[in-house]
Amino acid sequence: MNDDSSQKVGRSSRLVHMGRSSSNGSAVNPSIERASTYLYGTVEAMRDVEASRAKGERARAYGRRGSQTGFHLEDALVEMEQGHCARLTSSGLAANVLVFLSTLKAGDHAVVSDGVYGPVRKFAINALKRHGVDFDFCRADGSDIETLLRENTRLIYLEIPGSVLFEIADLPRIASVAKAAGAWLAVDNTWASGWLYKPLALGADISVVSATKYLNGHSDVLLGAVVANQATWPLINDMAELTGVSASPDDAYQVLRGLRTLAVRMKAHADHASRLVDWFKAQPFVRRTYYPASPEHDGHAIWRRDFAGGSGLFSIELKPEFDERRAIAFVNALRLFGIGSSWGGFESLARLENAAMLRTASTPPKGHIIRFHAGLEDANDLLQDVAAASQIFVG
Repeated sequence: MNDDSSQKVGRSSRLVHMGRSSSNGSAVNPSIERASTYLYGTVEAMRDVEASRAKGERARAYGRRGSQTGFHLEDALVEMEQGHCARLTSSGLAANVLVFLSTLKAGDHAVVSDGVYGPVRKFAINALKRHGVDFDFCRADGSDIETLLRENTRLIYLEIPGSVLFEIADLPRIASVAKAAGAWLAVDNTWASGWLYKPLALGADISVVSATKYLNGHSDVLLGAVVANQATWPLINDMAELTGVSASPDDAYQVLRGLRTLAVRMKAHADHASRLVDWFKAQPFVRRTYYPASPEHDGHAIWRRDFAGGSGLFSIELKPEFDERRAIAFVNALRLFGIGSSWGGFESLARLENAAMLRTASTPPKGHIIRFHAGLEDANDLLQDVAAASQIFVG
């Protein structure tokens, strides 16, 4: 894309051209560069590259430290998230863990959202205290963070919206609190995938995305990314070097290719999700729906202020009188919704959640929770599918 500043283009147009060369003869899709070893003509040339790496600069020095393919994707994510630099990881969870390892040391304290992704919660419970780091879970909307801060609080870690129940935290307010406390602020941004929500622009220091989900969009890649501002980038980069963080160039290529259609896919996912949520809201077996784009969702006003749209992920809560047996029967009766743990791909998914384990810093839901991902099938077919399966609740 010609970067003539006199030509202003929209975000979707920028997305199509992010992270690739526009030089004469360049391929539309950057090629896959597979390499563990790079060669240099002289010892001096090799030392120059190693010196640049020591200063935190990006260079093709060794395959684990990145490939040109990965660098293209990192550039695209930095532009999309309005960050300083990015580091790819082998999975979304690896990106989450990299943030904790980079910003905390023995004797520190962290405040972790009650709404984080389940494996992140497990890491906090099982690994942080083992390494001398204390932590507290805050409410997923961040409303009680001030009461949990200590003199040694060094990290506030949120997921916005919260996992499964999609609570919306007021990020600009929390950013002010974090800055006053001298704590880093990190946000898992996977629901919005860096496209619909800009944590760094709203005051966060670090944005984490599981590229496995919407960025790739085809359920065939595991990849994570940490996008950092200038202040936190040295911490992220140094720890990535120490721990051997790496990502496959083949996976980076597939995510970079998926990125090109992200805008149109997200719009379709959100449209299908909204239609499904509206249908579920009218059903007698549903106690509550959880979808930030719905006007009645807690935090919807903040969502409208800070987000550019919705995604395809939402949940429903069954009325308490419907037991687990019927909840399982309903999910099993679905035909277009696969039963699976991931989301963000072209296919629709459903997953029965353990409601009692979803929250500890606030009251968990009363009824059984089913999380849905609205895929790219015809919306009318998806509606017919849930309507047919809902006959389980009749009688």
